[in-house]
This record gives sequence, C-alpha cells and structure tokens, in this order.
Amino acid sequence: MASATDSRYGQKESSDQNFDYMFKILIIGNSSVGKTSFLFRYADDSFTPAFVSTVGIDFKVKTIYRNDKRIKLQIWDTAGQERYRTITTAYYRGAMGFILMYDITNEESFNAVQDWSTQIKTYSWDNAQVLLVGNKCDMEDERVVSSERGRQLAEHLGFEFFEASAKDNINVKQTFERLVDIICEKMSESLDTADPAVTGAKQGPQLTDQQAPPHQDCAC
Repeated sequence: MASATDSRYGQKESSDQNFDYMFKILIIGNSSVGKTSFLFRYADDSFTPAFVSTVGIDFKVKTIYRNDKRIKLQIWDTAGQERYRTITTAYYRGAMGFILMYDITNEESFNAVQDWSTQIKTYSWDNAQVLLVGNKCDMEDERVVSSERGRQLAEHLGFEFFEASAKDNINVKQTFERLVDIICEKMSESLDTADPAVTGAKQGPQLTDQQAPPHQDCAC
C-alpha cells in the first residue's frame, strides 16, 4: 500500500509493473503561447504550424526512466482562454509539476505570468514544482520579451527558467526532464526525512538552493 508521501508525490504502483511512479504535469499559460505544440513535440516529436485552440483540457502519456525508476508522465494541455479557467483550475490539485509558458513575441502573455503563478499557489498543493518557459525563441526577429526579463521574473517567482522552441525542438525535452528531476529530488528529500513539516508545510511551488541548468537559454 502506498505511503502518504508516495501518494502525494505520485502514485507508487506495487501491483502494476509497467511503471514505478506516475507524475501529473500541467502546461498552463495564455492562449496561443504554444502549449499544445510544446506537448506534441515532446510526446510525439511532431509539429504543425496550424493553430487550433484547445477546448477545455486534454492530456498525453509518456513514460521515461529516471534513477532506475520507470515514471509515467500524465501531461495535461490546458486551455488558456478565460472561459475555460474554472475547468482548468479544477485539474491543478494533485499536479506534481507545472510548465508555466509565455510567448516571447507576445507582451500580454508575459504580463499574465504573475496571475498564472498566483493561480498555481491558490489551487495546487504546496510542493508543486514550476518551470517558467519562454516559448517560440525561434522567432527572434519578432521578440518583444528579452531573455533577461524572463530570467528576472523567474528568479522573482522562485522558478527555474528556460527559453524554448517547439517548432525547432529547442529545450523541449530538457524542460520536461528538468521538471521531472526536480520532482524526484523533492520526493527523495521527503522520503529521507519523513517529516510532515516537509511535505505538509506551506512552501510554495519553488526550490531552494537550485541552480538553473547551463542550457536554459535559446541557442538560436
């Protein structure tokens, strides 16, 4: 039977040999920032330039290996429009990680990051981990949000930062793998300490003493 710690950080399945843990991850942000394309690039290694607005919420499953464990990722692609916000926030609870995304060519999507961050802290559980991602870094000629501004905002919010491109497949896999690593690190810390203060205290979706990886910036 799963312990309380296991059930909060993912579902430890002793009866199912297909995976050791299942992590629920949400991709959130304004409409048209590229959330669906980002998910399809990671899950299926595919990309289509056609924009189709996500209705409500959808998800894909991908299995990866980390630290000799088979981890099933249940990755939810959420709608960015205001009219779907109630549906979206209902899925926050139980998510172990969030990719909070904005479009580097869209100032409004960047300005909305703070509001999305507040929603995470309001509706998710205390130890949910978050990465801030500036998507579409292949569109350098249309950039309106500098890398430095993105990095500064991430630092202010306590998140690690990536710039990425679903189109050119830049930092897509790295983003997901870093998020999984952070979740695993926090899970390991909690299992080691078995201290309710670690898993139950209000810590906010951020890390301490974590350095962003050297490949965080867009190499385009």
